[in-house]
Amino acid sequence: MSMLVSALMFIALLSASMAHLAWSFGRTWPIREEKLLAQTVVGTAGIERMPPRWASFSVAVLTLAAGILALSLADHTSGGLGLTLSALPVGAVFLARGAIGYTAWWAARTPEPSFRFNDRRVYSPLCLALGLGFVALFAMRLM
Repeated sequence: MSMLVSALMFIALLSASMAHLAWSFGRTWPIREEKLLAQTVVGTAGIERMPPRWASFSVAVLTLAAGILALSLADHTSGGLGLTLSALPVGAVFLARGAIGYTAWWAARTPEPSFRFNDRRVYSPLCLALGLGFVALFAMRLM
């Protein structure tokens, strides 16, 4: 079961990582213009451009690292207690990001309609699922 959970998590995290990597090279995939892409994936009021490329590259590296961590957690024989415990803070970050997406504070900070739509339907639920996945992998390693 842990292999299935980690594989599904890795696919989602690899996909997010590849999108951020493309954006770090100045690509606007899957949207043709930068302004609409920024409104869709960043969502802050009046945003006209994507954040600096180094920021997208950093997110690409971090999401890939999280995906590799998920795969590593599926192997019960490696990494020891340190690897097992690493699932908790990473899971907490994803759970926090997922939960904050449903708050009025976050809605006020990210009012762009295309972001709001995607955040409620994709970004926040995916973050909650990833956070729960890390917690589940943690629990499965303890069994």
